[in-house]
Amino acid sequence: MSESGANQILSERLRQLEAEGWSANHDDAFQEGELIQAAIAYVLATTSDCCCVGGMAENTEAFAWWPWNITNWKPKDRLSNLVRAGALIAAEIDRLQRLSTVANTGSSGR
Repeated sequence: MSESGANQILSERLRQLEAEGWSANHDDAFQEGELIQAAIAYVLATTSDCCCVGGMAENTEAFAWWPWNITNWKPKDRLSNLVRAGALIAAEIDRLQRLSTVANTGSSGR
């Protein structure tokens, strides 16, 4: 049996943290929705009219959502793109939770 989708997303998120070096501090700098925009780009890159050629998606709608440098845009096959999108969504959830914790701690007056 192959690894579940949730486990694949977790593995990708851990890879992003360990191999790519994207830390919580790094992710916290993206306050304009960049993590979600990147996830949307990867989701859109899964559509059947998107072919990945030399690391570039021919689907311009997908790439239009990409918030960062073109060298970081690395779409692959449909499954890999969905896993990457899921990991980016997890990163945004973690970022929002950290932000909420800081806001709640700061507003307690203690």
